[in-house]
Amino acid sequence: MATQRERDAREYLKKHKILELMDNMTSMLLFYRPENPQQFLIEQLELLKMSRESPMAAPNLFDNSNLTAVCSIMDPANQKYISFAQYKQALTMLGIKVINEKPEGGASDKISHETFKTEAMQVLARDSATYAKS
Repeated sequence: MATQRERDAREYLKKHKILELMDNMTSMLLFYRPENPQQFLIEQLELLKMSRESPMAAPNLFDNSNLTAVCSIMDPANQKYISFAQYKQALTMLGIKVINEKPEGGASDKISHETFKTEAMQVLARDSATYAKS
């Protein structure tokens, strides 16, 4: 049975999203493999701090070029749109679990690359904001 101290520690970690923050930082270290990991972590934490004012500034593993590459994979004929099924599949590939079920263009089954990238960046920014406002 867990002690009160262990329960308090678990609650603290959950409240402040510490485990998510550490997972995020570790993933970024392994993805980018910076020469100076300590400085890189400091910079990422500064970006997280700035993202309190602007969520789109939150650091994450994917940028516009990555999302453009995903669009190219999903749209090899370069029609400049993807189907709703492709949109869901691409977001799932990026690790996004909760998606907008009614994106712009979804009703006609033609979701533009820009809509896909905007939707993805918004969710990725939200998901990588692993800090809790105090």
